[in-house]
Amino acid sequence: MLAVYVFGAVLVGCSGGTVSEPPGEGSSTGSTALPAAPAASPMRAPTARTSPRSFRYVALGDSYTIGTAIKARNRWPNQLVRALLPDVALELAANLGVNGRTSAQLIEEQLPRLDSLEADFVTVLIGVNDVFQGGDADTYQANVRTILDDLLERLPAKRILVISTPDYTLTPEGAKDGHAASKSAEIAHFNQILHEEARARGVGWVDISDVADRVPDDPTLVAHDGLHPSGKQYSGWVELIAPVARELLTQDE
Repeated sequence: MLAVYVFGAVLVGCSGGTVSEPPGEGSSTGSTALPAAPAASPMRAPTARTSPRSFRYVALGDSYTIGTAIKARNRWPNQLVRALLPDVALELAANLGVNGRTSAQLIEEQLPRLDSLEADFVTVLIGVNDVFQGGDADTYQANVRTILDDLLERLPAKRILVISTPDYTLTPEGAKDGHAASKSAEIAHFNQILHEEARARGVGWVDISDVADRVPDDPTLVAHDGLHPSGKQYSGWVELIAPVARELLTQDE
């Protein structure tokens, strides 16, 4: 039985630094023995450089966001920070994901914490525990609407990014679930709901299934617990997430 497992973010901080400018090249100086100084060399203006814009980033979710069973630096939000440099500097204000959390618990526990975090950018990955714990699609859809509408009161759509849920039934431990086939179908349906609600609001969306679905053919994509993603799998996710996040975060205000 899979009952011993729960699905459920602490991120490290990172911000862009200021680059010092080299001084312009000055003119030549004349000899004091001559009545007049030689002609000065043309002045060259220093090259303008700007540091990447910094955003306070908060990740919302469950075990897939907190990165259960792997080191913190290998969690996908942490990898995303590194992947976006030097174009964008994310200051990881908080990773609020917690093992086993459902969409309802995200609303109750994580959204209120945004009040004090002053987030400029938020990611959302939620749904596996709604499926695992027997939640229905209508309730999940209502919760997703509440989550996204709440976020849109705080941030513009281009500062919100939603990530699909991987199919845990493809993992060694997930395959032991006696209802694996039906749970897999539910995950696909819940992802469709999440995608449609994000698209309806102009919110960013990334489907990581192309990577997550390789699990049956590549055991190294699964962590040592046989259920959650490995750092290698998260690296594949970030290859898909980073271009979308970069596009969102470099759009003009």
